[in-house]
Amino acid sequence: MSDEVLARIAAALERMAPAPKPAPDFEVADAFVWHVEPDRLEPVNAVNRVDLALLVGIDRSRNTLLENTRQFARGLPANNALLWGARGMGKSSLVKAIHAEVLRQGLPLKIIEVQREDLPSIGRLLNLLRRSDARFLLFCDDLSFSHDDQHYKSLKAVLDGGIEGRPDNVVFYATSNRRHLMPRDMIENERSSAISPSEATEEKVSLSDRFGLWLGFHPCSQDEYLAMIRGYCDAHGVQIDDETLRAEAIEWQATRGSRSGRVAWQYFTDLAGRRGIRI
Repeated sequence: MSDEVLARIAAALERMAPAPKPAPDFEVADAFVWHVEPDRLEPVNAVNRVDLALLVGIDRSRNTLLENTRQFARGLPANNALLWGARGMGKSSLVKAIHAEVLRQGLPLKIIEVQREDLPSIGRLLNLLRRSDARFLLFCDDLSFSHDDQHYKSLKAVLDGGIEGRPDNVVFYATSNRRHLMPRDMIENERSSAISPSEATEEKVSLSDRFGLWLGFHPCSQDEYLAMIRGYCDAHGVQIDDETLRAEAIEWQATRGSRSGRVAWQYFTDLAGRRGIRI
């Protein structure tokens, strides 16, 4: 085969699989999103988040996660954290709000969002971050696995680190509606049908044990739900009397069939729109 043919083949392969972009200048932003094909970190200049003070009814989880994050940002030992529980109760909002609070306190910390489907590339990301002097909070939202999902094996590179170990400048936070990252009925089905029931799901279930912090989020009470909305109104200057707010908010939750921080925000969004106020 001639050198010219080999050169054309090499050029075609390079076009099909372009070289990864070099590591970004981490000084350009405090937040990034990890993408693959090619591997790259895209800076995010405006993070979608709410103020930490507006997250009502999760005081214990807030305080625990904030202290853990401050320790990490100061260069001290800190745990990976799993935020699990009820939908719409502020799990992902808390992670982003705490990152903002740590920055407000003058502690340097970068947050990098990683999609669940990109977990197989996590080793390459860790190698990239290992060479930096910055400190990184990796964040994966809505993490869960099905019975034939192999992505959980890649996650062990973050939680355990393999031979090299997890970089000292990286900590991992994940949110999930499931305490063990997989449905309870799937756990029971695999145990009942497996040749060795006790080992059938141990590998996946034990994955959640590798998180040093487990923070549970539970459905809010009606008083907490109303307090969330009142907090949004006060923060954004929306005027409404308590009686009207209570009546409308309870009717709103009844149409949704549930109460949560997300439902509270959805009602407030509607209220602010009706009052002609931008949020």
